[in-house]
Amino acid sequence: MSVSEPLLQVPNLPAPSPAPAVRPPRILVADDQADVLEALRLLLKRDGYVVVTSQSPQGALATLESEDVDLVLMDLNYARDTTSGREGMDLLGRIRAQDAALPVVVMTAWGSVEGAVEAMRGGARDYVQKPWDNTRLLATLRTQLELGRALKRSRRLEEENQHLRRGQGSMPTMVSESRAMQPIRRLIERVAPSGANVLVTGEHGTGKEVVARLLHAASTRADRPFVAVNSGGLSEGVFESELFGHVKGAFTDAKADRIGCFELADGGTLFLDEIGNMPLSQQAKLLRVLQTGELHPVGSSKTRKVDVRVVSATNVDLSKAVAEGRFREDLLYRLNTVELQLPALRERREDIPLLAAHFLSEHGRRYGRSSMRLSPGALEALLAYAWPGNVRELEHAVERALLMAAGDEVTADDLLLKRAPREGASRLEEMTLEEVERYLIERALARQEGNVSEAAKGLGLSRSALYRRLQHYGIKGAR
Repeated sequence: MSVSEPLLQVPNLPAPSPAPAVRPPRILVADDQADVLEALRLLLKRDGYVVVTSQSPQGALATLESEDVDLVLMDLNYARDTTSGREGMDLLGRIRAQDAALPVVVMTAWGSVEGAVEAMRGGARDYVQKPWDNTRLLATLRTQLELGRALKRSRRLEEENQHLRRGQGSMPTMVSESRAMQPIRRLIERVAPSGANVLVTGEHGTGKEVVARLLHAASTRADRPFVAVNSGGLSEGVFESELFGHVKGAFTDAKADRIGCFELADGGTLFLDEIGNMPLSQQAKLLRVLQTGELHPVGSSKTRKVDVRVVSATNVDLSKAVAEGRFREDLLYRLNTVELQLPALRERREDIPLLAAHFLSEHGRRYGRSSMRLSPGALEALLAYAWPGNVRELEHAVERALLMAAGDEVTADDLLLKRAPREGASRLEEMTLEEVERYLIERALARQEGNVSEAAKGLGLSRSALYRRLQHYGIKGAR
């Protein structure tokens, strides 16, 4: 391929759209006190936000109908009823009915944690108490704006996937907008047409077989077979028969001729998964076929020629395995004409909402629940989780949550992401800060049988601070 030749576009792998001009987030502030509105307008403007204000619920709703707003910061109490919060709850319900994805943060001047918690149950994302702490308020707004953007991206991706499925059927899909995945996209585009052998590395569950299928789909071999085999899991007795085939009578149970994976993939792509776990004795046999393009089925004296592109995958450090004598260096050179290393999901966290929406759509069609959607709380729980099992674990969590959900919305509880502490408190040093905090909160609540006030005292937190953390981690069952 010449340098000037345009890159092949991988199916379902469109180049990222040009970044639009970034506009500052627009925040609607609703409060019946003019001095509060002015103070918040100055604070938020200084932090780079565009602020729209309203002194009544009716004015706030009119603004939402006429203007594009990214977040609502609203009081619960207005002129007609200054203590119960009923006007605010009514406004919250009408905002949710108008746009369920719009983040809403509520304010209350009366220190009523119960009212704020009721508002969050009604769909608010978070709350602040008056007088507010500037740093805390700004941090809350930044968090909710980012969650709102992620939720919009996930829903947009779901719509795009539905469009692509209608037009292209079951083509392989790479779901990603993250910076960490852009080099992977470009490398797939360059390497796919070449026919070169590719070694795909990365942790378990990062999507190595998806990449292998993309390489095949974007190659000149796309109309030929794609054959996948767990090469590291084949025992010595079946290895040659599985990969190279056998003839009738070659051994006791060989009652008929068998075509091996290499011949099945002739003209196409052979995906050798878990290549790093292949014993040395099997590596030598594989190397011979890769060097010559020729194989002998077990029990046959005839040589058969095959034209196969090999894409292999492993989570093992093969350079280290070569240094330790566990992997043949000459085989490594045959396999990794190009090496493609996939990042872990924790290194591409901005893709989590997109992947979750994709899996929800895919499994929703499979189980007849196409109307399912992710709640803001579920999305927040997904972003807060560590994902040691990477994309595979995320897919399983979303599929399970879809089956667990009672209505059309997947909640944080449906995801069942409350991980047990790893071998107790002695393993705290291996947890992330968020895992430690969640673990300690759950322990405190368990000791106090769900009593939030007593758990907060034990943790050295205010009751409102603990409620915010319960909302953040999606922890239910507190009282």
